[in-house]
Amino acid sequence: MAAAALPQPRARSEGFVRTVSTISIMLATLMNSLDTTIANVALPHIQGSVSATQDQITWVLTSYIVAAAIMTPMVSWLAGRFGRKMVFLVSIVGFVIASMLCGIANSLVQIVGYRLLQGVFGAALIPLSQAVLLDIYPPRQHGQAMAVWGAGAILGPILGPAIGGWLTDNLSWRWVFFINLPIGILAFIGVFLFIQGDRSADRKPFDFFGFGTLAVAIGATQMFLDRGATLDWFSSLEVRIEFVTAIAAFYLFMVQILTSKRPFVSLAIFRDRNFVTASFFGFLVGILLFSGLALLPPMMETLLGYPVVTTGLVSMPRGLGSFAAMFIVGQLVGRMDVRLILLAGLVLSAFAVLQMSHFSLQMTAMPIITSGLLQGLGTGLLFVPLSTVAFASLPGELRTEAAGFYTLIRNIGSSVGISIMQVMLGNNINQAHADLVTHARPDNPLYRAPYFHFPFSFTEPHGLAALNAEITRQATMIAYTDDFRLMLWITLLAIPLLIFMKPPGRRTATKPDLHAAID
Repeated sequence: MAAAALPQPRARSEGFVRTVSTISIMLATLMNSLDTTIANVALPHIQGSVSATQDQITWVLTSYIVAAAIMTPMVSWLAGRFGRKMVFLVSIVGFVIASMLCGIANSLVQIVGYRLLQGVFGAALIPLSQAVLLDIYPPRQHGQAMAVWGAGAILGPILGPAIGGWLTDNLSWRWVFFINLPIGILAFIGVFLFIQGDRSADRKPFDFFGFGTLAVAIGATQMFLDRGATLDWFSSLEVRIEFVTAIAAFYLFMVQILTSKRPFVSLAIFRDRNFVTASFFGFLVGILLFSGLALLPPMMETLLGYPVVTTGLVSMPRGLGSFAAMFIVGQLVGRMDVRLILLAGLVLSAFAVLQMSHFSLQMTAMPIITSGLLQGLGTGLLFVPLSTVAFASLPGELRTEAAGFYTLIRNIGSSVGISIMQVMLGNNINQAHADLVTHARPDNPLYRAPYFHFPFSFTEPHGLAALNAEITRQATMIAYTDDFRLMLWITLLAIPLLIFMKPPGRRTATKPDLHAAID
């Protein structure tokens, strides 16, 4: 009887293969999710290394987001055409090579170009890792498999700031990209050896014209936003060309989807009120999530003088908040109206950005930690319920296409939000500096002793330089708080959208799309 109870060799072999395959898939997921936050804390160091301005360095973030957003809807077609395993392997290799190129980049043009390449290959890693993981586990273990996958997807944003800070401080900012090499090699070996190849028999046609026009429209819009402030908007020929290109490409895209028999985006998904509302909602959430991630590390390092390691550690509570919220929301979805969960997430996010709008140069790290934790909890409460509402009433045959478009819209919101916040930051710094300078006069009591002391002076060159530097520092903090106030208004703007959502009933409720929720 004891011998009969022992696991059979075949069962042990299958268990070993499944375990190694899972580890390999999770390494690819972790590699991708790490890159969403690991480079943020290194931005000021990258900026100095490639001689970029404050608004230019954000291209390192937006280029990756835009490239990944554009490529995400194409992943399903590529997997059907060439097989999931082949696309998965090529994506891992391409992502690692692009990461290495980012690490050896010596100019802003190089690193932005390589980040674009990284986004192109990275777009497939998250959806394919989820799909392959579901393939290798029986249906009865899908829930457990998705829990493991979700934990790995969330672990990257939690560890990213701390790892990025440590690598930048002890080695170099280049190692936030080089770290992908060992992870990628292990993931590639595991996927190559232990995951079976496949080739889909259903090779659906792909609307390359619709895809191309949408890609051009998104890229031109992003260039318009990124370059506009630097080149004084429509006074520049380049900016005018980018604006006209974006309008023309978007027009051609709309004509294509309205007239083509097999358009890139099916019009049927836009007839679903929940999906349209959730997509716009997701656009606003994208602005809130990534704008804060782009603004806070430079603020902490340049204004507050935090070491890069401290910046990483102070940024971690945001990820921990999202991690905790994912477990909470998993117990709530299906038991209460998801609109109430979304409302709770928005209220927490609003309190967080309200606290951020009162940041000052004299504060300790505690307001950053508490606001980050609150915002992490808030955004964590938004993702899964929002995905549940978005896909609840859509027919099953439209959900894959809708998930790709939903992710695309949210990522566009992220890149557009980062660009808008950086434009506002630069403009508000100039405006606040001009306002503060008008008060910097010898007859102003606040510019006399005991408030006005060495090294400031109205007569000595070094004293004037020190005074201007301090005014610039104060103006920059004012500009940051103005950005946070705009984020507060965007959060409040999203609340009325809840009225237009219909809660999924028990019959129509669907399992949340974890790719759309966590990506």
